[in-house]
Amino acid sequence: MDRALSYATTNGRALEKALFEFVSIPSISAQPAYAAEVVRSAEWLRARMEHAGIAARVVSSAGQHPLVIGRSKQIDGAPTVLVYGHHDVQPVDPLSEWDYPPFEPTVVDGVLRCRGGADDKGPTLAMVCAAEAWNRGAGGLPVNVIFAVEGEEESGGHHLADFIREHPDELRADCLVILDVAGFAAGVPALCYGLRGIQTMEIRVDGPSRDLHSGGYGGAVQNPAEVVARLVATLRHPDGSIAVDGLLDDVAEPDAAESARMGELPVDEEAFRAESGAPALFGEPGRGLYERLWSRPTVEVNGIFGGYQGAGSKTIIPAWAGAKLSLRLVPNQDPSKVVAAVKRHLERHCPPTVKLTVTVGHGAAALLTPPAGPWAEKARRAMADAYGVEPKLVRAGGSIPIAQVFHEVLGLPPLLFGTYSPGERAHAPNERYPIADFHSAVRAGIRFFGIA
Repeated sequence: MDRALSYATTNGRALEKALFEFVSIPSISAQPAYAAEVVRSAEWLRARMEHAGIAARVVSSAGQHPLVIGRSKQIDGAPTVLVYGHHDVQPVDPLSEWDYPPFEPTVVDGVLRCRGGADDKGPTLAMVCAAEAWNRGAGGLPVNVIFAVEGEEESGGHHLADFIREHPDELRADCLVILDVAGFAAGVPALCYGLRGIQTMEIRVDGPSRDLHSGGYGGAVQNPAEVVARLVATLRHPDGSIAVDGLLDDVAEPDAAESARMGELPVDEEAFRAESGAPALFGEPGRGLYERLWSRPTVEVNGIFGGYQGAGSKTIIPAWAGAKLSLRLVPNQDPSKVVAAVKRHLERHCPPTVKLTVTVGHGAAALLTPPAGPWAEKARRAMADAYGVEPKLVRAGGSIPIAQVFHEVLGLPPLLFGTYSPGERAHAPNERYPIADFHSAVRAGIRFFGIA
């Protein structure tokens, strides 16, 4: 292991250069205009795996973004570690809010400013670099390693899910490692054991057959934009609690041991508020910050659109308006039942003067796998040795839908390594990724492979 760690240290600048190359590729899977860039990202990663001593191939399928499958040289009798990541990234809008071009990696005070640095190219590449350190610095990996890196995690695609179900034997492993969650604090890693599920939806309200003059029709024809605003406002009570009948019926509360563990975690709500940039925090009454983030469902309006958006004014009643919604789900909630509850709620509150259409997007159930057993202990040791501090046991508020598929098909509960500092601004302008977090993730990967 010492030789692998020494390789990572000696070649640190070269590994950083690889990171900068990787994040400079605008692999935005949600936007068709960037489809070729997602392909370029996959090919780049395949080549980097080959450089690391991992036999790799790009798997393509019509109408889907490519994924990358890599496999180390087979060692008979050795355990197999499956590593998941994604090489696609979120859109960058609004571009005007970026301090630096989102695909021109810029390091400021030791922090990389670039889309995809933290989510998820940096952590994914860190595990490839960990394999490289073993293969090129220590003569070979001591375990079998498989990489499964998808190209449409950020757009709700199902290419990797299909691959897992169609080729389960190709991905059989003894444990699953995912580096797509945040650490607990700067310099303090996390071993995450729970993910909220997700369900996306889009609503559209149609009114008149065309945009109407607001003077000639205002007061006599219902405004679809106003209806959308009223509909989304009904989803929560003013105090932040969810107002959708039936949505909370199956919610599982944390048990006493987990509640106690959450209660022992240090919390600084003012620091959290300051990092978010919000004037004040908000949320369900009677619930602590970690409960709100990890063990309670939420309904969010991701965007409202319709009507005139240009400079100046255009006095119309728009013909239609819409909104995008996402719900984060917790254990015991069934995404299909959640969809039905939200649809009933919206239909009940929608006036007969307009037409409502609800389109259901991608969804996945929550995943809760308390860390126990030898693999969890090895993960704990690897992160503790890499960071010099014990990782915190946490849930994550986000969702990784493919983790549920790995669990259902392969029987692998994920080991979720939280390696990057919170507040990384993923999905928002000015995403950031401390370079030190990248090197720490490389060391954690080296140590995990070494003690596995």
